[in-house]
Amino acid sequence: MAPRPAFRRQEQDDDGPPPSQARPTEERFVLRVDGQTKRSFSSKDAAAAAGAAVKKAYPVVMVTVLDTKDGTIEIVKA
Repeated sequence: MAPRPAFRRQEQDDDGPPPSQARPTEERFVLRVDGQTKRSFSSKDAAAAAGAAVKKAYPVVMVTVLDTKDGTIEIVKA
């Protein structure tokens, strides 16, 4: 039986996690669809507008805007 080739790791610089694994910066207002965080916004109006667009396209899903600073949750209605 032929010997198995040796596995060699390539040397990498440790500059931190790869870009795909880095956590995105989170703004104050978070848009949630069916309990899953989709995006964050710096203003409540922008989050509510995006939530209204999602709710208009998919009226069955539950869309909420979470204020991470105050801890309040607002349900977006069609």
